Amino acid sequence: MGSDSASHGPVVLGIDSSTQSTKVLAVDAETGAVLASGQARHTVSTGAARETDPEVWWSALQDALGQLGEWAGRAEAVSVGGQQHGLVVLDAAGRPLRPAMLWNDVRSAPQAAALVDKYGAGHWAQRFGSVPGASFTVSKWAWLAEHEPAAAEAARAVRLPHDFLTERLSGAAVTDRGDVSGTGWWRSDTEAYDETLLAEIGLAPDLLPTVLGPGERAGTVRDGLPLRAGAVVAAGTGDNAAAALGLGLTPGRAALSLGTSGTVYAVSRQRPTDAGGVVAGFAAADGGWLPLACTLNCTLAVDKVAALLGRQREDVEPGGSVAFLPFLDGERTPNLPYASGLLTGLRHDTTAGQVLQGAYDGAVYALLGALDQVLAVDGGAPSDEPLLVIGGGSRGVAWLETVRRLSGRPVQVPEAAELVALGAAVQAAAALTGEAAPAIASRWSTTAGRTHPALPLDEAAHTRLAAALPLAGA
Repeated sequence: MGSDSASHGPVVLGIDSSTQSTKVLAVDAETGAVLASGQARHTVSTGAARETDPEVWWSALQDALGQLGEWAGRAEAVSVGGQQHGLVVLDAAGRPLRPAMLWNDVRSAPQAAALVDKYGAGHWAQRFGSVPGASFTVSKWAWLAEHEPAAAEAARAVRLPHDFLTERLSGAAVTDRGDVSGTGWWRSDTEAYDETLLAEIGLAPDLLPTVLGPGERAGTVRDGLPLRAGAVVAAGTGDNAAAALGLGLTPGRAALSLGTSGTVYAVSRQRPTDAGGVVAGFAAADGGWLPLACTLNCTLAVDKVAALLGRQREDVEPGGSVAFLPFLDGERTPNLPYASGLLTGLRHDTTAGQVLQGAYDGAVYALLGALDQVLAVDGGAPSDEPLLVIGGGSRGVAWLETVRRLSGRPVQVPEAAELVALGAAVQAAAALTGEAAPAIASRWSTTAGRTHPALPLDEAAHTRLAAALPLAGA
C-alpha cells in the first residue's frame, strides 16, 4: 500500500485480544480497506487452570502494533475487542497480582452452582439477563475469594481483559456495557452494578471500572506508546459484541462463529431473560441486546480428535452410525462443566473418517441446539435466512458442510477476515466521527461473501446425537 495520506481517509485501529493471540488491523475509516495488520501469540496455561499473565497481552499488543509500520503512528482512533469474562486483579500501580483466569477456566463451576442455588436461576435471569456458569467473572471472583483470599484482599482494581488494555492505552479505568454484561455483577435491567451482590461477594464497587455507553470515548492515547499521543481511544467491548459491530447485525440475522469456542448470537430489541441458562443475555455495544449461546468445544476439540486419529482436519467420510459429543474441556452449552468426550455407535466397519465427521457433527449440533432459542428472544427468524458463518472454521469445507447438513439452512461466509478486530475498528471510527456503527459497517460491506445453498437436513445424525446427549449427563 502507498503511504500518501491524500489517498486514504482517517486511519483507525481495531484490536482483537483473544485467548490465543492479539491481532491489530489498521483500517481506512472511509472505505473499510485494511491498510496493514499485525499479530502476536499469547501463552496460555494448560490443564484445569486456563490462565494468562495480562502482561503477555500488553507485550503482544505492542509487538502487533510494531508490525503496522507507519500506520500505527497515523491512526486517529483505536478500540479494543477482548475475550470476555476473564478476571484480572491488579495492585494499586496497575500491575497484575496473579495470572488472569480466562473464560474457559472451569474451576469455578462449584462457585457458579452455589451462586445459582443461593439466589435462583430466575433471579439471575431477570436482573442480570444471564444465569452465571463457570465462565462468568462473578464465579471466578468467588473462586478466588475462596481459594486465594490473600489475592482477593490485595486487589485494588478488578478488570476484564479488554478493560486492562484500554486502561494501559488511555489511563482511563473504564469498560462498556457489552463486555460488563458478561460479568454477572452488572444488572441488565437497571444497567448498573448490583452493589448488594457486590457486598455479599466481598467486592468493593470502587475496584470496578466506570461503564461507558454506546459511542462514548474512554479518552486519548497517553504518551510513550507506539501510537500517536492524543488519538481517540474508544470504549472497547467484548469479542462477540465487537464481531456483531463488524457485521452490522440487525435483529433477526444470526451469526455462528467457529473458533476455539463456538458461539451463536443475534441482535435483539428485547432484553433476554433466559432462566434456563442456555441464552446469555448480553448487551450489544451499540445500545441494543446480544442474546448469545456459547460452547467450549469447537475447532480446537475437533483438531484434537483429528490428531488422535492421525488424520488431517478435512479427512472426513460420510455415513456410519457414530454419535460423538466432543466435550473434551467440559461443556458450557449444555451446562456440563465436568463432562468429557463421549463416543457411541462404533462398529467393525466404522472408519476413522466417520469418527472425525462425528466430532464435527457433535460440535455443530451443540451450537445449533441453542440457535432457535437465541432467535426466539425477538420472535424467531425465517428459516431461509442465511446464517452468517464466521471464525477460523468458516474457511474449512468440512465445517461448512456440517453446518449446512445439520441446520438445513443456507450459510453466508463473509470475505472479511478478523471480524472482532474489524468490529473494534468500526467502533473506533464511530467514536472518531460520531457516525452510527451499523452505518459504518454497511458502508464497509463487511458481510459481502459467498452464500452456500441449504442442504437436506440430516435427521439421522440429529436422532443419534439426541440419543447420546442424556448419556453425557444433559
